[in-house]
Amino acid sequence: MSPTRTLATAGRVLNQVRRDPRTIALLLVVPSLLIGLMAWIFVDTTTFEQVGPAMIALFPFVVMFLVTSITTLRERRSGTLERLLTMPMGKADYILGYALAFGLLAIVQSAIAAGLSLWLYGLEIVESAWLLLVVAIVDALLGCCLGLLASAFARTEFQVMQFMPVFIFPQILLGGILVPRDQLPEVLRAISDWMPLSYAVDAINAVSTGAEDAGYIWLRILIIAAFTVGSIVLGSLTLRRRTA
Repeated sequence: MSPTRTLATAGRVLNQVRRDPRTIALLLVVPSLLIGLMAWIFVDTTTFEQVGPAMIALFPFVVMFLVTSITTLRERRSGTLERLLTMPMGKADYILGYALAFGLLAIVQSAIAAGLSLWLYGLEIVESAWLLLVVAIVDALLGCCLGLLASAFARTEFQVMQFMPVFIFPQILLGGILVPRDQLPEVLRAISDWMPLSYAVDAINAVSTGAEDAGYIWLRILIIAAFTVGSIVLGSLTLRRRTA
């Protein structure tokens, strides 16, 4: 693994994204618009105060998963990855380069979504804004790295969409977005403990309500980071040179 090759890969990916306005809009604009739509729907109620934090965790996570997995898959299908790996570049360089590039985009995406939620959409939180931003960033990074992992197993863009019910939907259903996790049946609660989005929702709700101390929040941030690193490692181990 070489830092130079990793940075070169990240630079190439960022340059590709820069030339694609639709991808930039999907990454940076759509999550904030969806959160704004939720705020507008519940403008005359207090519901947005309850669901808004979870939306900051959900929408960037889903968008990063989709964009990262499809972009990586296209490089495999076009033979770009195979050509790159004939040079002195390992799979780890490739995966880390992608993770770095989309990680930088995730930071910008999360900053926009969290900033608009707080200062335009009227979301009120008990803890500090920077802690909300930290949780939002690690959550978006998680979506990016899970997308890299999913792309290693998919053969077509359609299969990436088929992975949504496997990678994403169970986390939405059991992650505390629809029903608080402590109100789930015991078996479902145990399953949700193995789903990384659960910890993102726990952390961002704790930031919003102040119901837990900073130690509780940082522990969940570390758990999300562990899932993220595990996804990168597993993705580099399972990545194939080319998709038939």
